[in-house]
Amino acid sequence: MPSWAPTRALGRAVLLTGLLLLGAVLLGRVDLVVLAAPFALGTAYALRRRPVELPAVSVGVDDTHLVEGGPVTAAVTVGAPGPVTYDLALVRTRVSPWLHIERAGFATDREPPVAAVDRPFVTTVPAAAAIGLDLAGRTRRWGRHQVGPAGVRAAACDGLLVSRPVFATAERVRVYPATDPFEAVEAMPRAAGLVGGHRSRRPGEGGELAGVRIFAPGDRLRRIDWRVSLRSRQLHVAATLSDRDAEVVLLLDVLAEAGRSGGIGGPASVLDTTVRAAAAIAEHYLHRGDRVSLFEYGLSARRLRPATGRRQYLTVLEWLLDVEADAFEHEPFDHVFGPHLLSADALVVVLTPLLEDRSAEMLARLARAGRFVVAVDTLPPAAPAGEQGLPQLAHRLWRLDRENTIGQLREHGVPVVTWAGSGSLDLVLRDVARLATAPRVGR
Repeated sequence: MPSWAPTRALGRAVLLTGLLLLGAVLLGRVDLVVLAAPFALGTAYALRRRPVELPAVSVGVDDTHLVEGGPVTAAVTVGAPGPVTYDLALVRTRVSPWLHIERAGFATDREPPVAAVDRPFVTTVPAAAAIGLDLAGRTRRWGRHQVGPAGVRAAACDGLLVSRPVFATAERVRVYPATDPFEAVEAMPRAAGLVGGHRSRRPGEGGELAGVRIFAPGDRLRRIDWRVSLRSRQLHVAATLSDRDAEVVLLLDVLAEAGRSGGIGGPASVLDTTVRAAAAIAEHYLHRGDRVSLFEYGLSARRLRPATGRRQYLTVLEWLLDVEADAFEHEPFDHVFGPHLLSADALVVVLTPLLEDRSAEMLARLARAGRFVVAVDTLPPAAPAGEQGLPQLAHRLWRLDRENTIGQLREHGVPVVTWAGSGSLDLVLRDVARLATAPRVGR
């Protein structure tokens, strides 16, 4: 396929010149030659320097790691690599609908930039130069999005030659979820290690005062409480709670999706609430030195191994970008929870909309297995029971059935709390911690 092809304008010029010259020869009229001369000379002058190379086009993004609601800037660069000026370059690009472009235009344009990108942009490109189509806007939703692909088609030689379309590959950007403010001040049910800074319910070396008790062999002398000892005439020591790291397992229920996502400033769907809540909870516990792992309750059954630190937080954000609704008919419990995947002392936070009976059964099975389970309801308040919605009466019946399921889960010892940002899990974690330290009746 030729890189440059003649346009209809060149065909008309050649045809008109040929007809005039043929008429001059057949009729013997010199005036027809005079009329054909400007067309022939103009065409020859325009084609004196023909472009050989195709236009160069590329897509670039200033920052490929963004946050919901943050600014995004990109550019589609069009260049003329040869010594021929492009009289016209037609540029068009695609942009993800979750990247809201507020300004788009060439830097050399006299007209103000426009906000719509679903239209062609026209400019001239000097020889051996490049011009960029600047795109500026804001991100609307978490996920992996694209700027591009972009295409360009150029015309040269006074519009007598046109290039074939040239396309540039899309540039991918990562938009991380905006973390809702979250703070949980209650203690963890159980702690496993001795390296973290989370207050445990277990007594031991730490900075949190648990009370005063009678001195026992093995206690350190610096722990003696002299005021209580002098008053009671018996040695007493200050008991503390150990500072230990805990393992938090975030289980994301992706069996169903409900509600429509409106981006960072609009209504939130189930996946929006799930991803943003998971990011906030992971950030909180990783900042306190605890270990965090993630599971997907669905067909793919993706897992993220437990770890601590800022590197784990960045890995969690990257992992959350690929969360998608994964509906299928079979029960995924055995597929997701293989042997020795969950620690016996781990706190399992299940982010679920409770739209499937399998989700309630999964929570009940975890509770019967002795796990410390907290269910976080991620269903939006105004979301219907399905993507198509239900009639009003059917929707009310579905709501009553769902509330009945939540009540049965609470009877099985699974607390269900609606996600509300900061302090959402404080009361629940306090109750779970009390149950973990309560004496058990043996048979």
